[in-house]
Amino acid sequence: MFHSPVVHTPQEGRDRVVAYLAAASETLGNASLAYVRELVDGDDAMLEFTTEMDGVMVNGIDLIRFDEDGMIRDFKVMIRPLKAVNKVWEAMATQLAATRD
Repeated sequence: MFHSPVVHTPQEGRDRVVAYLAAASETLGNASLAYVRELVDGDDAMLEFTTEMDGVMVNGIDLIRFDEDGMIRDFKVMIRPLKAVNKVWEAMATQLAATRD
């Protein structure tokens, strides 16, 4: 299950989740991406990251829950500020559209 910061409904199923995470990697994964904090509690992990997209500073977290086999069961991304959310939404829409073509 993947919870996007820009899509209202959770995305379910391995293929769909992989498509969203690949698009997110292309969108956010530039040279400025840095993970700045990690919190782990049992099967839950929170990774805070920062990146810059076209001059817009993005601050976000990946909230991840693992199952008993160590596989990701739930992945939620939250981003701030609003200007960053809008920038990510634009870039993700472009990436996802390109993968559907």
